[in-house]
Amino acid sequence: MGIIGWVVLGLLAGLIAKAVMPGKDPGGFIVTAVIGVVGALIGGFIGNAIFGGGLQDFFSIRTWLLAILGSLILLAIYRVTIGKKTHHHA
Repeated sequence: MGIIGWVVLGLLAGLIAKAVMPGKDPGGFIVTAVIGVVGALIGGFIGNAIFGGGLQDFFSIRTWLLAILGSLILLAIYRVTIGKKTHHHA
């Protein structure tokens, strides 16, 4: 999968992750894209560790599920980290 495919996959995985875990996140579109792309990489590592193979081609359901899973994990970590920073302003 080429770099454009990774960006599109990551962006869509990030959007799906935000739809599954709705809430306010600072950063908007760019942060969603970064969370999605990095989350897809995390999903690939998880898939490689568990199944012996990570992300496959763009149209593989396994690729999409792993990318979304990784994006959800990263989004949860992001919210915990950013949430701590925003709640300490007094």
